[in-house]
Amino acid sequence: MEHVVDTETHGGPPYGYSSNKEAYLRRLKRIEGQVRGIARMVEEDKYCIDILTQMSAVTKALHAVSLGLVEEHIGHCVVGAANEPDPAKRAGEIDSKVKEASDAIGRLLR
Repeated sequence: MEHVVDTETHGGPPYGYSSNKEAYLRRLKRIEGQVRGIARMVEEDKYCIDILTQMSAVTKALHAVSLGLVEEHIGHCVVGAANEPDPAKRAGEIDSKVKEASDAIGRLLR
């Protein structure tokens, strides 16, 4: 099951990636352009190995963004949970945030 949080109503502090949001958006727009380029290569009947090379580059770029987001999650959300002032809530918050990270990493490795 995918964990989705409505960023308009989640009510918490900004997400860890917020300070790097523009950089992530630039990278994703660049990846989007690469994907359009791959579609154009297919339309133009380019050599299959050249297309696969570009697919590999896009996959690597997406993994780099994904790993950055995982790092941001650990550095912000997991650390934030560890700093929960209420000891009764702290352990549960840490477990929850670590499980989210673990699940996300598992999805990336599939």
